[in-house]
Amino acid sequence: MKNIPRAALFLGLAGLAPFFWGALTLLRPELGQWGQMTLGGRFVGPYVQLFYGAVILSFMSGVLWGFATKATGQTATASYILSVIPALWAFFMTGGGPTTAGVNLIVGFLGLLMLDWHFWRLGLAPPWWMHLRGLLTTIVIITFLPLVF
Repeated sequence: MKNIPRAALFLGLAGLAPFFWGALTLLRPELGQWGQMTLGGRFVGPYVQLFYGAVILSFMSGVLWGFATKATGQTATASYILSVIPALWAFFMTGGGPTTAGVNLIVGFLGLLMLDWHFWRLGLAPPWWMHLRGLLTTIVIITFLPLVF
């Protein structure tokens, strides 16, 4: 973890806040009620987790697209194709109710981690990338557990 740039680590961890908040509002119904009355239903429980999860998978597609710009030839073509998968997954797989959508997002984040590893192995991602992505993905999946169980 020492090699991860501080800004990337801090911003990555800060970006987990909506996932934590969503899980907390599921685990603590009184907090969920307060959040719903104060912030609105879109910002509590499964709604915030599912919406934000789709946003983050889409954002990560853009990150992978950026990595693809470093490749050439057939590797570049394959990398561009692979980079759009997380956004498409989020778009197509977050319907069908909160539990199903939550499971699909967990699968999406695990798939994203495999794509991260692939881009990292190709040398398109920074050397510290998998340390950061492994940490963030693990935490995201843990925050989805109250939604799917």
